[in-house]
Amino acid sequence: MDTGHHTSTTPGLVCAHHHLYSALARGMPAPPGVPTGFTDILKLVWWRLDRALDLDTIEWSAKLGALEALEAGCTAIVDHHESPNAIEGSLQVIADACAEVGVRVSCAYGVTDRHGADGAQRGLAENERFLRAGGRGMVGVHAAFTCSDDTLEAAAGLAADLGTGVHIHVAEGPVDAPAAQRLERWSTDEWLLIHGVHLPDDHQLAGTLVHNPRSNMNNAVGYARPIRFANPVALGTDGIGADMLEEFRVAYVRHREDDVTATPDSAWEWLAQGWELFPEARSDIVRWSYDPIDPWRLAFTPGVRAVDVMVDGETLLADGVATRVDPDEIRAKAAEAANRLFAQLEEIDP
Repeated sequence: MDTGHHTSTTPGLVCAHHHLYSALARGMPAPPGVPTGFTDILKLVWWRLDRALDLDTIEWSAKLGALEALEAGCTAIVDHHESPNAIEGSLQVIADACAEVGVRVSCAYGVTDRHGADGAQRGLAENERFLRAGGRGMVGVHAAFTCSDDTLEAAAGLAADLGTGVHIHVAEGPVDAPAAQRLERWSTDEWLLIHGVHLPDDHQLAGTLVHNPRSNMNNAVGYARPIRFANPVALGTDGIGADMLEEFRVAYVRHREDDVTATPDSAWEWLAQGWELFPEARSDIVRWSYDPIDPWRLAFTPGVRAVDVMVDGETLLADGVATRVDPDEIRAKAAEAANRLFAQLEEIDP
């Protein structure tokens, strides 16, 4: 985007792929075994965590995640949620929690066949109920490799019926490399394709590709090299907070490691693509602790923070402190919820 000269403000930043339910995961008990690859990480960590969630822990996780987003100048979140033992009503809980903080959110429930046909049906029903009731969101799908073709077709059909797209992890690890061939008959420009690390260059999928560099590095799945795709590219965090300036820096430096001629402009374009997904955020105003807002400076200036944030004309962050909610209370209640979640997690076998 053209920020002009010597301005310390931007529109509200957008996190194009988040897992708000992971906000309570920090400090979680060690998994029952040491994960040695991507599939192990899913099975031993994340697929156990999502089974431990209930509506209460979902609520406090979303409030904490939304608060941290606001404090980082991120006013819009595209969320992807899974809680197989608390599906019904989960998207409304997330939407309400974000609304309380004042952060915009698009919700999706990640449909999967991991919990049988009934689990997949309940996931589809939750997406449909929330969207038909007027909720802002998409039809979520976990990933092609945990879904049958019938389930993928049902999700794509529901999204088409509701005039929205599918929000799906695609080819994050080698286990999901065949995703492009399975999905290309259904994908549309409204789809969000998350990760794309193991997609071929000419994958034929329509939609916006969302790059999550820090998460890809953390899971050791490889580098997506998003510059190679014809698709629009946006930036997400995959649940590692919502500090989009920090994600921009990681996106730049990962790009630079791969190609010494890379510049911060590409990563900034990916960050700016978020406004195409959440146009309302363009009218939000974030004043930063640094001037001027310039990709080349910001790429090498850690610690830049949001000072004031206005959403829909209301000041929601003043001098770095949330105004509509009590941040200390949210953090205290979220810490209590995290302890309950961790106790529940200990009961869950991989």
